[in-house]
Amino acid sequence: MKSLDLIKPYFRENRTVITFGMISLIIVDVLQLFIPRIIKWVVDDLTSGQTDNAGLLRYAATTVVVALLIGLFRFIWRYCLLGTSRRVEEGIRNHLFTHLQTLSASYFDRVRTGDLMAHATNDIQQVRMATGMGLVALNDAVVLGLAAIGFMAYINVTLTLLVLIPMPCIALAARYFSRKMHYRYQKVQASFAELTEVVRERIAGVRVIKSYGLEKNEVDRVDEFSRKYVKENLGLVKITGSFFPMMFLLTNLSLAIVIYFGGRQTIRGTITTGDFVAFISYLGLMTWPMMALGWVTNLIQRGRASLDRLSNVLQTQPHVVDKPSAKLLPKVVGEMLLDNVSFAYNGKQKSGYRPVLSSVNLRVPAGTFLGIVGPPGSGKTTLLNLLPRIYNTTDGRILLDGNDVNDIRLHSLRSHMTFVPQEPFLFAGNIRQNITLENPAIAENSLMDAIDGAALDETIRTMPNGLETIVGEKGIVLSGGQKQRIALARALLTPAEILLLDDPISQVDLETGTRIINTLRSMAGTRTIIIVSHRMSAVRHADRIITLKDGRIVESGDHNELMTGNRYYAGTYRLQEIVEGWDAN
Repeated sequence: MKSLDLIKPYFRENRTVITFGMISLIIVDVLQLFIPRIIKWVVDDLTSGQTDNAGLLRYAATTVVVALLIGLFRFIWRYCLLGTSRRVEEGIRNHLFTHLQTLSASYFDRVRTGDLMAHATNDIQQVRMATGMGLVALNDAVVLGLAAIGFMAYINVTLTLLVLIPMPCIALAARYFSRKMHYRYQKVQASFAELTEVVRERIAGVRVIKSYGLEKNEVDRVDEFSRKYVKENLGLVKITGSFFPMMFLLTNLSLAIVIYFGGRQTIRGTITTGDFVAFISYLGLMTWPMMALGWVTNLIQRGRASLDRLSNVLQTQPHVVDKPSAKLLPKVVGEMLLDNVSFAYNGKQKSGYRPVLSSVNLRVPAGTFLGIVGPPGSGKTTLLNLLPRIYNTTDGRILLDGNDVNDIRLHSLRSHMTFVPQEPFLFAGNIRQNITLENPAIAENSLMDAIDGAALDETIRTMPNGLETIVGEKGIVLSGGQKQRIALARALLTPAEILLLDDPISQVDLETGTRIINTLRSMAGTRTIIIVSHRMSAVRHADRIITLKDGRIVESGDHNELMTGNRYYAGTYRLQEIVEGWDAN
């Protein structure tokens, strides 16, 4: 996809508005060309003594009428053209956000949030400027510039040709500096993305920074990237700072030519004094098109650099996609089967790359309560991520009710699963919005049942505004356990046949954790529940428990079977029983 293809659809959609705006802009340019003619007539009449107060009043009235028309049509073109640029901005931003939603989790594993924020703000703003004022400046440079040359040629061809001598220099300078500008703008935009990411991280981690007394270090770190951003901008200023003064110099060179040669022709009577004044006025009108040539080069290079960056993102294709033959599953029982499943985050399992999961074979009958335990880094979370196809398996296959998950549409597959991640994410709204995800169809009694099942009812009652309590960015006003239970209530509210829970009671006390596990146990038989936990009390009543180690299943059975040995499950269970003091029964 070419960069310009991003904006073409919006220009096609707004073709009528753009045409109307361009016509209004051309009318403004034409009306501006009449002002020097009026000045010529006034000067000639004054120097020849052929006017009186009534004549001057007519000229003044004509000027006022022209000015009013210029004001009217200027409003129209600004509304049409700049309004279109705003619609282009809105469309590209929505397109970008929509596309980001389709990308696989692996993309966000390697791309920084700051880069994406820079794309969604600064880059799109530069595209808006290029499609708005850039289009206006380009029109003025062509229409107003050529028309002014035509009017000057009407006054005196020879003088006009002399004035145009600097023009080839302007064209060559624009060509030379435009290449330099594009390269510099690319570096400035990249530096802005880095600075955005550094600032975002420091703001998000301000509590850690304060806890460790790292304020000065982090201020220095931000200052380092700020200086780099300034350095890149100063490199750009060296280019633009040379280009614009050169435009001004060449414009004033043309003025000097008019003053000398035009003055001589006025003295000789070749042109009238009014023609001389009008010629200077037309040259003044040409000053903006000549400067606009530099400005439009500036805007277009900024817009082009930003379009290239946006295009790179929009050309990125997700790894996890629907097959053309993918089907819907309107009804699901909930049986899962992992057949020789292996996975590596870099997609490789050879040449020194160690897979996270290796040859995992597992059958989870519908309605089963499955517990997954194992040491950190054993692949537990990764296994959960493979079931709803957050990632694709590297080898092997996963079946849902006998259907390969790769043959099921993603939306359909995920509609039958609810996933509670280890680190719950909360939006900056209130508790109700975070649990219901602002779904108005959720009944109040269903909401309260989910809150009770997540052992969140007492917490809600102690809050000043109950369910309407604002949780802040990422739930900052809540404890880890409260955030975890809100995420669990959100999952319990969803009528999915398969419930995937990643360490759901890791941040709650023993009593609350027991209450939550009892809720989950009561769902056994009606939902397939797969729970990962480091607390053995969460899985001891599961129908089946597996232990993962180095990406492989090393133990499998129910609690009683696993306790007969002295391997990971039994050893960890006995240790936690002593430390936490909970009852083995």
